[in-house]
Amino acid sequence: MRDAVRDEAKQFPTAIVSGPCINKVFSFVKLRELYYAGSHGMDIKGPSKRTKHTDPKAKAVLFQPASEFLPMMQEVYKKLVEEKKFIMGSRVEDNKFSLSVHFRCVDEKIWSSLIELVTSVLKEYPKLRLTLGRKVLEIRPSIKWDKGKALEFLLESRGFTNCSNVFPVYIGDDRTDEDAFKITILLGFP
Repeated sequence: MRDAVRDEAKQFPTAIVSGPCINKVFSFVKLRELYYAGSHGMDIKGPSKRTKHTDPKAKAVLFQPASEFLPMMQEVYKKLVEEKKFIMGSRVEDNKFSLSVHFRCVDEKIWSSLIELVTSVLKEYPKLRLTLGRKVLEIRPSIKWDKGKALEFLLESRGFTNCSNVFPVYIGDDRTDEDAFKITILLGFP
């Protein structure tokens, strides 16, 4: 699979837009030819290895629209790690600009207790929002930024916004990917 993606990146600018942080995604993929947008697109880096699609004089794309939230995210992470000790099977994942509270291994009878715990911690942080995924609670800054905005940024940064010969292909399986699907439609792509 890695070879297939590497071959694709040689022909077309290729990005991975993901919920986990860039470091985690890169540790799975291990391809320096790609753009990475981790933390639901709030941490964007360009290729560290040049391809025919990268300008040799250009700096690697680096954009972090929620950087001011980093101290707050770390504070919430520490609180949740401490609090969730009482919920057997839960796990808090630090994705730099977002946090994921996984409850796949939590007894279904106490899911509501975990949700209440997370909600009570977040009451102190009105600038953060909580969303529900597949057996995961996602905590993100309340800014107008998502995977769709990350896709827009990547297209703009590469100069592809008003190109009639550019066709972005976006593949995803999560609710948070729907924002990027909408962008491809808004930009006139099927």
